[in-house]
Amino acid sequence: MAEQKQKYSQFRGQPRLPTFAIPKRYDLKLKPDLTACKFAGAVQISIDVVSDTKFLVLNAAEVTINPNSVTFATGTKVVQTVEVELIEEDEIVVLEFKETLPIGVGVLHMEFEGTLNDRMKGFYRSTYEHNGEKKNMAVTQFEPADARRCFPCWDEPACKATFKITLEVPSELIALSNMPIIEEKQNGNLKTVYYQESPIMSTYLVAVVIGLFDYVEDRTPDGILVRVYCQVGKASQGKFALYVAVKTLGLYKEYFEVPYSLPKLDMIAIPDFAAGAMENYGLVTYRETALLFDDKNSAAANKQRVATVVAHELAHQWFGNLVTMEWWTHLWLNEGFATWVSYLAADSLFPDWQIWTQFLDESTEGLRLDGLAESHPIEVDINHAGEIDEIFDSISYRKGASVIRMLQSYLGPEIFQRALASYIKRYACSNAKTEDLWSVLQEESGEPVNKLMTSWTKQTGYPVVSVKLKDQNLEFEQSRFLLSGSHGEGQWIVPITLCFGSYDTRKSFLLQTKSDTLDVKEFLGASTSSGRPWIKVNVEQAGFFRVKYDDDLSARLRDAIEKKSLSTCDKHGILDDYYSLSMACQQSMTSFLALMGAFRQELDYTVISNLIRMASKVAQIVADAAPELLDDIRLFCINLFQYSAERLGWDPKEGESHLDSMLRGELLTALASFGHEETLSEANRRFGIFLDDRNTPVLPPDLRKAVYVAVAVSMSNANRSGYDSLLRIYRETDLSQEKTRILGSLCRCRDTEIIKEFLNFLLSSEVRSQDAIIGLNLPLKAREIGWSWLKEHWDHLSKTYGSGFLITRFLNAIVSPFSSYEKAEEVEQFFASRMKPYIARTLKQSIETVHINAAWVKSVQSEKHFAEAVKELAYRKY
Repeated sequence: MAEQKQKYSQFRGQPRLPTFAIPKRYDLKLKPDLTACKFAGAVQISIDVVSDTKFLVLNAAEVTINPNSVTFATGTKVVQTVEVELIEEDEIVVLEFKETLPIGVGVLHMEFEGTLNDRMKGFYRSTYEHNGEKKNMAVTQFEPADARRCFPCWDEPACKATFKITLEVPSELIALSNMPIIEEKQNGNLKTVYYQESPIMSTYLVAVVIGLFDYVEDRTPDGILVRVYCQVGKASQGKFALYVAVKTLGLYKEYFEVPYSLPKLDMIAIPDFAAGAMENYGLVTYRETALLFDDKNSAAANKQRVATVVAHELAHQWFGNLVTMEWWTHLWLNEGFATWVSYLAADSLFPDWQIWTQFLDESTEGLRLDGLAESHPIEVDINHAGEIDEIFDSISYRKGASVIRMLQSYLGPEIFQRALASYIKRYACSNAKTEDLWSVLQEESGEPVNKLMTSWTKQTGYPVVSVKLKDQNLEFEQSRFLLSGSHGEGQWIVPITLCFGSYDTRKSFLLQTKSDTLDVKEFLGASTSSGRPWIKVNVEQAGFFRVKYDDDLSARLRDAIEKKSLSTCDKHGILDDYYSLSMACQQSMTSFLALMGAFRQELDYTVISNLIRMASKVAQIVADAAPELLDDIRLFCINLFQYSAERLGWDPKEGESHLDSMLRGELLTALASFGHEETLSEANRRFGIFLDDRNTPVLPPDLRKAVYVAVAVSMSNANRSGYDSLLRIYRETDLSQEKTRILGSLCRCRDTEIIKEFLNFLLSSEVRSQDAIIGLNLPLKAREIGWSWLKEHWDHLSKTYGSGFLITRFLNAIVSPFSSYEKAEEVEQFFASRMKPYIARTLKQSIETVHINAAWVKSVQSEKHFAEAVKELAYRKY
């Protein structure tokens, strides 16, 4: 063995495959056995050998290659192998040939077999019921690096090739792939399905789905056939996604100035699916919750999710599939762009959703993760396939999308769109790096885009810009913002925008140094507001940074909020920045609570939605800092949301907006979570009616989450009827959205015995693996139970999820809510002997979050007169 290890040492431990051969075309045949959950396959790869070699090295993992089947043929000559060595830890297979391979094009032939696994990656099985019988379907999920689990290949984004796929499957099943079917041949109870050859594409985009499905279809004005496939009996739930897809393909054709490049587009709902969706070329796979919409049982929030996810995946058909990142370092180009463009599309299709104000939720999440010292740059070096999964995170998606929005706002939408269209045309059917995009934008705009953006993509973090008003001068200073409150290194080129007293008086400039001063005499005079005009920096929150105002400017802005002078985005920004500064112990909790109080008559969905998230975190920190104030802080939060909740009422109004429909549910959920008696009692009354009549109008889909949470908050081991009833609804429904609503509600129960039972239920066969994570948003008093449960089941979870991002969600959900240094140490010790590369980053981030919480608790404990301030705010009569 030692000699063998030595023998292939030049190929081991390398981040990328050697480049002495380039794949051009794959002729791939697969024959899955859905009963035995195995598959057999054969592949012929046309290869261009570009330098002298006796070896071919390609990716393979968890497949068995028949060594006698491996040949390399060129013209009339066939070269045999001496050795076929699978190196599992590097996920490669080394083929050593008897002689040096001839330079030029040849064909590599291999036969192999593998298992249809249950880990939602590679070629896997998903289960569904048909006429009461449990069946398996076969599905692929190859991004980022799992095509190698289905067939030996050059599994890197830059190794683009064409694919000719053939499937042998049971005759009664539907078999889909990236391209349209050209022929089917029946052979007894099996059929062989032949597909058109694909255009050039990366291995991670190859897709196959085999099972029993219904579909709905439509055509774009260009004649492209679009279908939405789903489980038999659910076809009508695909109609909304179909509408969005047909419209979006037209929008993108216009925006990118390039038509969709395949003859058909299939979108399919998969019951067991790890991510939200996957943009496979021409065959996009989705979780059911992200594709299906049922008028009777889906909420407004579900509708919005379907629209933005479909728009995101279809953006990839251009940005990702047609033009592909050169290596995973540039993943953000795919994900940041698709996220940003999906809002552009949703805004065009549904202008009344005010989706760009909701984009701030993306920015906020990006800012939160990037406020950790353990964050990473947008462009991150990837040296091992095991590291890729962890960067499918808020930095690649949300910070990526936010800096794109910042750049578009700086360059202007017209220039930006022209440059993107040029970029797509220039790099179509090829690969690109981040710098390639910057240079096209630079050519189109004449602005120093590369210099400006490098400071945002190559270094970790972002700045907080401190602003002071001194003698009619504004003083600006930037430094890296860290939620830990510590001093961070870094300097950015920051596009600063300002408003003075109204949105008509504006100024913008680039802050390119540590500090700068701006003479604002003319603006202060020109302002329409009397005396002391408010000054808002980072107008409409277009920039990815935080702002810290001096006391005087803060007071003016609080006044502007109460007078309703500010836009939704600016209110959201002021609140979010202040909250983060408070978490970093740079503003007192007392002053933050006073600022929250200024929003008690707020009506904007995006602002209130964020305020609710903050309120529950603040209540947790206050409860840890001063447990005796828990009732007071809850009362403060109830009073904060009561006005808006009463204005909306319980029942939907005729013709009300999409945002009001979403807001009602969120407000009532918050009031239930904080234990508001009237909300709990009305929710339980409506739940009782619903149990007797599932079609009752008293519990429309938008209210269900709130009512289920209220039932969960009210239940106890002594009175289990609510728990049993919710589980009964869970078992009866076949709608994934309803199932996930129930899982996300049951975890709010405050009874420790029920929580223990529920956590074990999450790991039962009744809950699909990807959904268990939804049930981990535990109440304060259940944190320890959650941690004990995670430790007890860690080995089982590791086995079930393997590497991949789902396992990191468990870790983060259970560990991050703690707020003591002792707990951080305990977590570190537990994982010391269980460390794996794919959890390393998430573990560090979670432990850092615990430290941040602990420092915040200490800071609150040291605030003078804090208890009196909380009581005064809680019992204040407005």
